[in-house]
Amino acid sequence: MKATNQVDILVYAGLFLFDGHPDLPELLAEKAKSGTLVRILLGDPDSEMVRQRGEEEGIGDGLAARARITRSYLEPVAGTPGLEIRLHDTILYNSIYRFDDDVLVNPHVLGAPAGQNPVLHFRYLPGARTFRHYMRSFDYAWERGTPATS
Repeated sequence: MKATNQVDILVYAGLFLFDGHPDLPELLAEKAKSGTLVRILLGDPDSEMVRQRGEEEGIGDGLAARARITRSYLEPVAGTPGLEIRLHDTILYNSIYRFDDDVLVNPHVLGAPAGQNPVLHFRYLPGARTFRHYMRSFDYAWERGTPATS
């Protein structure tokens, strides 16, 4: 990961990231220690929105379980200065992954898991709206989120 200023992740679970890259929590912690702002926003596994999304995807409480597993992967680095983890209970229309001036947006299609939907790539360009539009959405969810505690 080449990001040096900011990494933002907004998901319900995002378990594929941590299953596919088992060293990701430590990599994010190292980034934070070197001055990169790292904000991770996970779905609250006890929230109505995560329950509803699990039902819509046909996996029931599987989504909540996936969110709990992701959180457990992040627990060892949770106290790292510059790395903050929050939980949200919002209706999530998109998963958002920001790496400095690049943002990946995974639109959520009703009834389909995130992995079955496209990923859109936007780059920050002065005066362009799309990057800022999605980051405002992230910031809105971030402000509404609550700190994850062990």
